[in-house]
Amino acid sequence: MAVYYIDGKFVDESEAVLPVNDLIILRGYGVFDFLRTYNKRPFHLDDHLNRLRNSARLIGLNCPWSNEELTGIVTETLARNSFAESNVRLLITGGDSEDGISPAEKPRLVIIISDALAFPAEYYRDGVKIITARLNRFIPGAKSIDYIRAIVTLKDAHSAGAIESIYVTENDHVLEGTTSNLFLVKNGVVVTASEDILPGITRDVLLKILEPEFTIEVRPVLKHELYDTDEAFLASSNKEVMPVVGADDQVIADGKPGAVTRRVMSMFREYTDRYGQGG
Repeated sequence: MAVYYIDGKFVDESEAVLPVNDLIILRGYGVFDFLRTYNKRPFHLDDHLNRLRNSARLIGLNCPWSNEELTGIVTETLARNSFAESNVRLLITGGDSEDGISPAEKPRLVIIISDALAFPAEYYRDGVKIITARLNRFIPGAKSIDYIRAIVTLKDAHSAGAIESIYVTENDHVLEGTTSNLFLVKNGVVVTASEDILPGITRDVLLKILEPEFTIEVRPVLKHELYDTDEAFLASSNKEVMPVVGADDQVIADGKPGAVTRRVMSMFREYTDRYGQGG
């Protein structure tokens, strides 16, 4: 059984509770971040903590913990668990509210540890399908717990045999997925959206490690480019780099992962292997 950190205490998963008058329950007011370990080392933990703190700032939520304090709590929580590799989810709640809507000055910190289960190998070997949806996230730079629209459109994706739903604005700008960033490859150039997205940590890592080998464009991306792209792939903490071979009813990359995508997958794996060894 997993051990969680809940508001100052380490508790077994079955005993993890929050008061029902916490605003994260009453109003969905809270932020979170998500990462995984490599060789039991949290991947870019400081970057995730900075994003967590920025998410809280963007929605006006108090975050009284320093990165050093958060790192210590995450490290201790991981040490109390025994997974080969772990997913780490951090939440900052709105805290108790006297009137049921006004944020308190004492938010709660929750850290949830779970087994880092892998996606099916065929997703990476054969590629996956995505769909598009006319949606965009509220305060896109904040990783809030408001995932109602994401959950609904992800159900639509699964019904269509797809793994992810990509948000597209009314002006046909392609943004991001419900839980991942999207990259396109056209004529050897790697392209990803620049605005109105959550700044993905895996996305940022890829932009850095790909720069010496590929031309990269970070700019607005239009929907027709998705349908006309040579290759596409998703990037996120849990998916890592996942090839895309279909979007809506369009076939991408002749229905199989392309050479650039496979090279990106290899480069990211090499990077995470080094990272897990402390490099």
